[in-house]
Amino acid sequence: MSTPTQEPIQLVLCDMDGTLLRPDHSISPRTLAAVKALQAAGVYFTLATGRPPRGMREQIKQLGIELPTAAFNGGVLVNPDGSYLQTHPVPYEAVKTTLNVLADHDVEVWVFADDQWLLRDPDGPMVAQEQNALGFAPRVVTDFGDYLHRVDKIVAASRNAPLLVELEHQFQGVLGGEALASRSQAFYLDVTALHANKGEALATLAARLGVPLERTMALGDGGNDPAMFKRAGLSVAMGQADEAIRKQAMYVTASNEDDGVAQALERFVLKP
Repeated sequence: MSTPTQEPIQLVLCDMDGTLLRPDHSISPRTLAAVKALQAAGVYFTLATGRPPRGMREQIKQLGIELPTAAFNGGVLVNPDGSYLQTHPVPYEAVKTTLNVLADHDVEVWVFADDQWLLRDPDGPMVAQEQNALGFAPRVVTDFGDYLHRVDKIVAASRNAPLLVELEHQFQGVLGGEALASRSQAFYLDVTALHANKGEALATLAARLGVPLERTMALGDGGNDPAMFKRAGLSVAMGQADEAIRKQAMYVTASNEDDGVAQALERFVLKP
């Protein structure tokens, strides 16, 4: 497939887990070099992820990012100094509805609020993996009552992927347009505010930087990424993404194990 004819890319918004990061949560040397070359050429590069702000700091430092980043799928836009540029907390009624629905299912329930990862069961089977990915430990609480008015994201985690698909569809009905439910990865279902999506984050960041949307590029692999695919001038899905996600992108690159981000940047932005 030939490289598209289009305006030069000036802003790249990249997902983290399953996209920028390899399965061991590291950035490959080739991908790091491509991002550095991008920055040296004057092209903006930043991140949009379902992670909390604290779970991005190591990668921001490694990549030398000096732009706002989007955490919680765009629920929080974070300035380079750690201050919040914009926040979209989950509405109180949507929080209550989500927690009530999840209480009837065998899933781990995590709440992110006050830049903390909150949970009730520290021995849940998904906790160790998440702690390794985020780089910080959760705070164990007896209940979430003290945080219900300032929730950034609720996560249902389970190895039962079909159950999360079922819950995703159920939430589309019961949340009544107050919040969004999307699977960031096969085993994680995220509930965020209605405007907390990567498409809105891309539009906000592009406007702030004075970049037309047709000169933006989005890369991702999960159910929370098509929102930015729809807004970007160029969208690229990772090779290992589900077919439903790949179909919503303009192009498909290699997997995150095979330097898919680097290959896409080299082809579409750093092309000779």
